[in-house]
Amino acid sequence: MNRVLAFLMLALLWSCQKPEKAAIHLEELTISQIHQSYQNGDFSAKELTQAYLNRIKAWDSLTNSISFIHPEALSQAKALDEEFAKTGKLRPLHGIPLIVKDNINTIGLPTTAGSLALADFYPEADAFIIQKLKDAGAIILAKSNMAEWAFSPMHSDSSTEGTTRNPYHLDHVPAGSSGGTGAAVAANFGTIGLGTDTGNSIRGPSSHNALVGFRTTLGLVSREGIVPLYLRNDVVGPMCRTVEDAARVLQVIAGTDPKDPITANSQGKIPVDYLQSLQKDGLKGARIGVFRTLSEANPDPEISALFEQSIADLKSLGAVIIDSVEVENFDSLRRNQWCPVFKQDLERFLADYVKRDTIKTIEDVIRIGTTSDYARSGLESFRESQLPENMEQDCGDPFTDLKRIAFREAIEKVMDSLQLDALIYPSWNHPPALIERFQEDYKGDNSQVIAPHTGQPAFTVPMGFTAKGLPAGLQFLGKMWSEPTLIRLSYAYEQGTNHRKPTVLKK
Repeated sequence: MNRVLAFLMLALLWSCQKPEKAAIHLEELTISQIHQSYQNGDFSAKELTQAYLNRIKAWDSLTNSISFIHPEALSQAKALDEEFAKTGKLRPLHGIPLIVKDNINTIGLPTTAGSLALADFYPEADAFIIQKLKDAGAIILAKSNMAEWAFSPMHSDSSTEGTTRNPYHLDHVPAGSSGGTGAAVAANFGTIGLGTDTGNSIRGPSSHNALVGFRTTLGLVSREGIVPLYLRNDVVGPMCRTVEDAARVLQVIAGTDPKDPITANSQGKIPVDYLQSLQKDGLKGARIGVFRTLSEANPDPEISALFEQSIADLKSLGAVIIDSVEVENFDSLRRNQWCPVFKQDLERFLADYVKRDTIKTIEDVIRIGTTSDYARSGLESFRESQLPENMEQDCGDPFTDLKRIAFREAIEKVMDSLQLDALIYPSWNHPPALIERFQEDYKGDNSQVIAPHTGQPAFTVPMGFTAKGLPAGLQFLGKMWSEPTLIRLSYAYEQGTNHRKPTVLKK
C-alpha cells in the first residue's frame, strides 16, 4: 500500500512539473513570430536576447560583423518581460533585438563610424530614431561594423574592427558601408537591423546578403545623431529578412524631427499604417516598368538571367510589364550630381556631438590617423574639396537643388505618362566581389545612380542566387512618398517567389 501511495505521489509531482523549454530556433525568426511566442509563453525577451548573444559568440568570428555588444541588452529584455507580465500588452517592437550600424548615436555604446578618431566617443543621447525604436520596445542588442566613415560602397572594413565577410560565402564582400548590419542580420545575429544609405549602403549590403532594404524618400526619416557622409543624400532605414519586418520598423521611425529640417517635407505624406500595404496579391494590375538603361550596363550573365526570371515572375503574379522604359536625357541628367560635403557635415557633427578641443576638423581626423589606405585617401581628397558658392541651388537637397529636381522630374514624368507604379532593375548587375579583389571587381552598382540624387524611394528584395550561392537583389524605384506602393509591390513579389534562404555558417 505504501509503495502504491509513493508511486501515485511521484506521478503527481511529475505531472506538475513544467516541461523543459525547447531551444529557440533563431533562423529567420520574424517580429510577428516572436510576438506570438511571447504571448504563448514559448520564450521570453530575455531568453531570446541570450540566444542571439550565444549565436554571436559562437559564429561572429567568421563574419566579423558585430562591433560592440550592448552591456545592458539583457537588462533591457528583462524590463520588457516585466512590463508584458504586468500589462499583457506588447509594444510594436516589444522585445525585438536590433542591430545598429556604428555611425548612429546610441547611449551605452560608442559611435565610432569605424574610425580611430571616434574610437572612444560615447554619445550623451540617443539619435532621434534610436529613441523612437526604444519607445516602441526594441532591444538595442549590438553595434555592427561598417566601412570606415561610410566611404566605401564596395566593402566594409574599419580601423576599429577590420574586415566584415559575407556569411553566404566568407571570401566575398558584404558590400559597403552597412555591410556589418547586412552580414549580421543575414547570419541571424539579431531580428532586425539599421543601415544608412548615401548612395548604396542600405541596398547594396541588403542585395549582397539576401535581405530586404528600404531606402525611403529623403525627408521621411530623421538623420539626427548620425555621423554623416553627404547629409544632402543620407538616409537611414531598415535592413531585414522580410518586407513585413522592414515595414514594421518603418512604421516606427517615419516622422518629422525639428532637428532634421528636411523631415518637414513629410508632413501629410505618412500613412496611418504602412502594414496595410502588406498584400499578397499586391502585384495584380500593377504597372511595372523595366529600366534596361541600368540592367543592361555591363551585366553579369547570371544576374541577367535572374533579372529576366524576376520579370517573368512579376508578370505571373499579375503585374503589367512595360518593357522597356527610357528617360529622356538620362545620361546627361545623371552627371555631376555628387557634391563633396563630407568635410562640412563632419565638422558640424563633431561640434554638435563630440565637443572636444582635440577633434574639431577633418585635419584633426587625418592627424589621428587610420589603418586603411582606402579611408586615408578619402579623407585627404575631402580635405581639398571645394564647395560651390550657391550651396542651396548647386549642392542642396532634392527640394532646392535645381539639378536634382530636373533629374527627378524627368523620371517621374515618364512614370506618370506610362502610369507606372515602379521601375525595376537589378540592385547590382554583378554578384558580390572577392574580398581580395574588392576594387578590381567593383562592378554593377546600380543603387548609386538615381535615388540618392532624386530623393526617390528605392527598395531591394532578394531575387535569387548565383550558382555559387551568392545573393542578388531586385530593386523597385518609386515616385516621391510612394512607400505604401513599394511595400505592396515588394511584399507581393517576396511572397510569390520566396527567394530568401538562411545562411549556413561552418567552422
